[in-house]
Amino acid sequence: MINQATIQELKKIAGQMVEQGKGILAADESFGTIEKRFNKINLPSTEENRCAYREMLFAASGIGEYISGVIMFDETIRQSTKNGLKFPSILEKAGMLPGIKVDQGLQEMKESQNEKITTGLDGLIGRLKEYAALGAKFAKWRAVISIGERLPTESNIRRNAKDMAAYAIACQETGLVPMVEPEVLMDGSHTIEMCEEVSGRVLRAVFDELQKCGVAFEGMILKTNMVIPAKDSGQKTLPRQIAEATTRLFKKVLPSNLSGVVFLSGGQSEIEATENLNAMHLIGDVPWQLSFSYGRALQDSALKTWSGKAENTTAAQRVLVHRAKMNGLATLGKYSPDIEKNSTA
Repeated sequence: MINQATIQELKKIAGQMVEQGKGILAADESFGTIEKRFNKINLPSTEENRCAYREMLFAASGIGEYISGVIMFDETIRQSTKNGLKFPSILEKAGMLPGIKVDQGLQEMKESQNEKITTGLDGLIGRLKEYAALGAKFAKWRAVISIGERLPTESNIRRNAKDMAAYAIACQETGLVPMVEPEVLMDGSHTIEMCEEVSGRVLRAVFDELQKCGVAFEGMILKTNMVIPAKDSGQKTLPRQIAEATTRLFKKVLPSNLSGVVFLSGGQSEIEATENLNAMHLIGDVPWQLSFSYGRALQDSALKTWSGKAENTTAAQRVLVHRAKMNGLATLGKYSPDIEKNSTA
């Protein structure tokens, strides 16, 4: 059982993570993922280049006005700037909370080889303590759920839910805010209606297991997908339809004392992710702060602008801060295409 003093501290940090007008930068790409991103700009994925890229992101002037926290990868939380300052220190000086991805990737589920489970529970407590000592204030664990023929299975949903709950209570016992990330993937041809149905099954299972483990909902953050049609569905939806389906589902399944929800972009374009988030706030009438925790939808244009060249750093940082500002406005329901076109960070 977590004591009340710890819960209050977790609640305070979770509140900072979803502060109005701000969101979270997901910069926790694994070695394989960052290599794919760098391949697009013809840049080798060396430790030096990865460090330079993350420094470009974290040291952007004004980024702390719109970003409340940053999720880092194991390598990144240990790295330093060219001037020898540790990345967690850089973030904290800019008013951003250092976070860390603690799961160790996906593997096939033996009972259902078209589905994935997340690894990383072995040795987790020791890693959490080490990350806390390195400056982390929150952690993240991602599970993925696929929609397809006879998928997802109930066993896959329940296994991932149990593992996320075990992770979450371990975080809270270590003094870290758990970000729990069940992602229903956009891959496939399913409709928005099917996404809503499956997302509901997943979230119900997750919060059932969290409650069984004694996780304090007010000291955690949910990171999840919007209710959205699959990439190959051919179904056309407006931001308001996505917002209505998502908020309708949340009202049915989420506990009212949850600190907040941050959305993953999940393959949406930069503009789509911002427009859909803004639509959530135009509808309003939910008890949770709804914010963002985007990776590609914050970084893509900045990465292309940077292209691994030091002389492009300032321009890339302006692009990043602009994208963060647009999403910050979306958390207030104040984003518009005109502001997108005319605003400069």
